[in-house]
Amino acid sequence: MKRRIIAVSSIMLVFVFISVALLAGLVSAAPSLYSTNNTYSGTAPKYVFMFIGDGMSTPQINAAQMYLGNMDSPDTPAIKTLDFTRFPGVGSADTYDAESFIPDSASTGTALASGVKTFGGIINMDPAKKVSYEPISKKLKKAGYKVGIVTTVTLDHATPAVFYASEPSRGNYYNLASQLVTSGFDYFGGGYFLDPDGKKASVKNPVNILEQAKKNGYKVAATKADILSLDNKSGKVLALDPAAAQASNDSYAMPYELDRKSDQLSLADFVKKGIEVLDNPNGYFMMVEGGKIDWACHANDAAAAIHDTIALNDAVKEALKVYEKHPDETLIIVTGDHETGGMSIGFAGTEYSTFFEKLEKQSKSYVEFDKIVAEYKEKTKAADTKLEDLLPQIKTSYGLIAPTDPEAKSFPELVLNDFEMVKLRDALRKSMSASKVTSTETDYLLYGTYEPLTVTCNHILDNKAGISFATYSHSGLAVPVYAIGAGYELFYGAYDDTDINKKLAAITKVK
Repeated sequence: MKRRIIAVSSIMLVFVFISVALLAGLVSAAPSLYSTNNTYSGTAPKYVFMFIGDGMSTPQINAAQMYLGNMDSPDTPAIKTLDFTRFPGVGSADTYDAESFIPDSASTGTALASGVKTFGGIINMDPAKKVSYEPISKKLKKAGYKVGIVTTVTLDHATPAVFYASEPSRGNYYNLASQLVTSGFDYFGGGYFLDPDGKKASVKNPVNILEQAKKNGYKVAATKADILSLDNKSGKVLALDPAAAQASNDSYAMPYELDRKSDQLSLADFVKKGIEVLDNPNGYFMMVEGGKIDWACHANDAAAAIHDTIALNDAVKEALKVYEKHPDETLIIVTGDHETGGMSIGFAGTEYSTFFEKLEKQSKSYVEFDKIVAEYKEKTKAADTKLEDLLPQIKTSYGLIAPTDPEAKSFPELVLNDFEMVKLRDALRKSMSASKVTSTETDYLLYGTYEPLTVTCNHILDNKAGISFATYSHSGLAVPVYAIGAGYELFYGAYDDTDINKKLAAITKVK
């Protein structure tokens, strides 16, 4: 009897062991719920594009699509999709960094360029600022690709810098620019430099960055004619937007798309020219940043953000032309580095409605309206200040109409109500004040660090359109990822922003 019990027990133990082993095998064979595929067995693409909308997440993309859809269909809700949102590979990337769920462009840029998390403000280094990381752009350069970096902001800003430099602080602009001109990369295009002469740098006898560039074999193209004449025989190129070089009031960045004149170069122009300059039998990698989506959202300027998001899509179209010619040899990735402004399509005052057509009335960005306010402040004493003096400019810039305006009855939806008029008067009073904007917590919540009258106009028009912002800083939202071409299927699903780098490295076969 005992032998039978022991035998049965032994059989049961063996059965349990085998069952557990089989179950373990099945579990280990199945993909983890939170895993993502970062392996690729296909052929590496020759033409690789990474588009980064700085500060761009789902709200900015949706707002742009709704704005365009509303223009085509003002009476019925409809969206007009941006080209990159139709890419077959669609995913979502978390953006937190090594110290916060709300990151900055240096840490998220490091995640995208080098595949590691670090603290805010650090360019391609560990949090202790002891170890430097090699960005994928440098690895691709070693592998034989030509490399291009394009941005609407300055070339020494955080996002472009993470693709060519390592630096303890993103604010060391001269040091970053010095690494740019020694990178050996083939094409830099877009904005200017924040400290080209090293006046703010802790460097003895600094040499002008453009002079350094020339000594390192770069052709400096600083006029529209010179830039448009570039081709794949031009050698290494530094193409500087002439409008950016003069934009001291806007940190030497390219103009907002909302402000750009028809004869000025666009982001798409710089991408198109980059494709021509980089063309070669071994292929190329180009990082393109729509950097002022972020700046517009910091200022809570919805219209400027929307137009720059559309401009980024126009730039993507240039890459799509390459894909159409070489679909099996091209990879295009479009994503954001983080979200800015806590932008929301919805406002308490408009409840379940939006009015995107009101944003069409805005004719200039907050930067250009700042100039109007600055001129008024220069010519007017604080004691003589009257909001009525600026109402005509507010009307032409934002489409907002005073109750006493002769056109008020014709455009009631854009008429300023009593509460909004009070907000504007208070903001103008603060604009004319000698005290700093951030002198109190209340002032900061109302105006951030921006020109009070300007940002109040932004808020009023945003809200009338049914859009609101929660912050003047970044938010912790994940960002969408879109991909088309070789290896696009790796970008399905949800993953970390560092995985974007790992996927790109796998697809291009670099380590």
